[in-house]
Amino acid sequence: MGPRRQKRKPETPRRRPASPAPAAPRPTPSLGTSSRPLARRRHTVLKEIRTLQKTTHLLLRKSPFCRLAREICVQFTRGVDFNWQAQALLALQEAAEAFLVHLFEDAYLLSLHAGRVTLFPKDVQLARRIRGIQEGLG
Repeated sequence: MGPRRQKRKPETPRRRPASPAPAAPRPTPSLGTSSRPLARRRHTVLKEIRTLQKTTHLLLRKSPFCRLAREICVQFTRGVDFNWQAQALLALQEAAEAFLVHLFEDAYLLSLHAGRVTLFPKDVQLARRIRGIQEGLG
């Protein structure tokens, strides 16, 4: 038989530290002042917009666009898979991006006309409706 174990004394409950005093509410900036992070973020966004407007490279990546084009082609040809030339896919991507950029430009003008800065889906729908069947794709 091994040595006897002594019974442990029941631990006395320890006091919890007093809860910290509630933090003082931060003063909200008045309407005329701007906070630093918001101004920096706004500057970064505007800088990115200017950079993208100067470039002529494609905005969508090529491989996902190719997969999408092939998938749509299979749906419209009832399962027949066509071979695509690389130049044909590139031309299709150029046309699609030009269409989307022009559509979003028109939709953003409509949102500005409504007195908003945020682009809503209803702006895009109205831009397509105003363009008509030929330019708005139905």
